[in-house]
Amino acid sequence: MAQFPFTLQGELIWPVMESAHYFSTSPAGPFTRKPLNVELLGQQRALQTSAGIFSPDGIDKGTAVLLADVPAPAPQGNLLDIGCGWGPIALTMGLRAPHARVYAVDVNERCIALTNENAAALGLANVSASTPEAVDPELRFDTIWSNPPIRVGKDELHSLLLLWLPRLAPGGTAWLVVQKNLGSDSLQRWLATELDATFTVSRESTAKSFRILKVRKASPSPQ
Repeated sequence: MAQFPFTLQGELIWPVMESAHYFSTSPAGPFTRKPLNVELLGQQRALQTSAGIFSPDGIDKGTAVLLADVPAPAPQGNLLDIGCGWGPIALTMGLRAPHARVYAVDVNERCIALTNENAAALGLANVSASTPEAVDPELRFDTIWSNPPIRVGKDELHSLLLLWLPRLAPGGTAWLVVQKNLGSDSLQRWLATELDATFTVSRESTAKSFRILKVRKASPSPQ
C-alpha cells in the first residue's frame, strides 16, 4: 500500500479522502455548534465552530502565517476571503477594515452559517458569507486573502483560483498562503502563466514552511 505523501511523475500526492468531507456542501453527521475561544487581532473572541469543517478547533498554521505576515487590507471597497471555514480570515478583514465590505465564500453550508453567526457575534455588519454563486459576478475586489484548499485537487483548485483572481480590481492585490511541500512554487509558476499580462505573481515571504504568494493586478495607465 502506498504511503502518503508520495510522488507520481514528479508531482507530490496527498490523500484527500479523510478531509474531503469539509469540501462537501452538506458534510455527514449532525451540525452541532460548540464554543470556540480564539485570539483575533490580539483579543480573545468567543465564537462558534462545528465538526465537518476545515480546522474546526482553531486557527490552522497556514492561516496564522497569512494573518501575521500580510499587510492590512484595503480600508474601503470590496474584500474577499476564498474558503472561509468558520471565518478567521473574513473576521480579521472585517475588524481591520470596518468601512470595507467583506465577502466570504465557501461551498460548505456549515462554514457559511458559522461565519455569518461569528460575524454577528462580533458586531461585524460588514462581513457576509455565502456560496460562490451568490456573489454578484460583476463585483471586483480590492483585496483577496486566502488559504486555498490545496487538497481539493489540482483541477478544482485551478478552477477556483481562475474564478476569483481575475476579479481583482485594477490595483488590487491577492495574498495566498500555501505550504511549500504542497506545491507553492509550482502554483506560483502556474499562476504566472495562466493569468494575463495585467497581473504579476511573486513570492513575498516564507515562514514556518509556508509561502506567501502575491498576485497584483496593474493599475490603469495615466492618461
